[in-house]
Amino acid sequence: MKFKVGDQAEKLRKLILNKRKNYENTQKYISNNTRVITVTSGKGGVGKTNFTINLALSFCKLGYKVAVLDADIGFANIDVMLDIMPKYTLIDVIYNNKDILDIIEDGPYGLKIIPGGSGLDDIMKLDIRQLNLLTNQLSKLEQYLDIIIIDTGAGVSNTVINFIRSSDDIILVITPEPTSLTDGYAMLKVINNYVKKNIVKIVVNRVKNQRESIEVFNKLNKASQKFLSLELDNIGYIYESKIVINSVKKQIPFILSEPKSNISRKIDSIAVDLINNKKVSTNGGLKGFLDNIKSLMN
Repeated sequence: MKFKVGDQAEKLRKLILNKRKNYENTQKYISNNTRVITVTSGKGGVGKTNFTINLALSFCKLGYKVAVLDADIGFANIDVMLDIMPKYTLIDVIYNNKDILDIIEDGPYGLKIIPGGSGLDDIMKLDIRQLNLLTNQLSKLEQYLDIIIIDTGAGVSNTVINFIRSSDDIILVITPEPTSLTDGYAMLKVINNYVKKNIVKIVVNRVKNQRESIEVFNKLNKASQKFLSLELDNIGYIYESKIVINSVKKQIPFILSEPKSNISRKIDSIAVDLINNKKVSTNGGLKGFLDNIKSLMN
């Protein structure tokens, strides 16, 4: 499928240009230190993958070089949402001597997709040779990318926990549903107990209005402040919208099909906030991510 790239993002690029330069000058974000963002959720069905794709594309519109690692094992559907059929995955890198650059798929706006593969749930069981092979291959991406977003599986698993522990930023996607709040808090408890991060960024999806998003965030934040040693950073909310349903059916992300819609503008706002957000729980970029993964698996 061919995507038409217009100039809808020109104002957004101008808006962030000076801020981006300042950010790079302070070395909180530089092109040779690829930032790793992990997007996760306490339960499935909260719109995590849809959010990930549209956020990645918003970064691309701002001029950043971005890749999404589809690590939602068993339910990997980033390729489906973008109408892409990957020929190879990370499993081929580990077991079939494929180069990491050979498995990457091209998406709209220059977005790169790294298919995880159905066997990636065994990543924590690799032997030392396979582990070194995988990390060495992934390290090649440092020179090509500004940002890597990891779309994890929903809920808690060793793989998800270790991805979270090793990344620079954690984004937890929740919805107003009581079950999502309960499972979101359960994820925060795991992060607090095992991950040792100080900050978790929260996105409230499928809200009716800003007031509802604030109420949902405050509920989660109140529990976190009372029982956990975690700071929650409310980085934005996304409206419940039929645009999302239509975009999934058409296999075109809504930030492309409806760039001027309120929901797309909210994604753009979150992207700008993340670029300029001073609350970065950094782990040293891609190199730090890979070093941490290796240490956790040895």
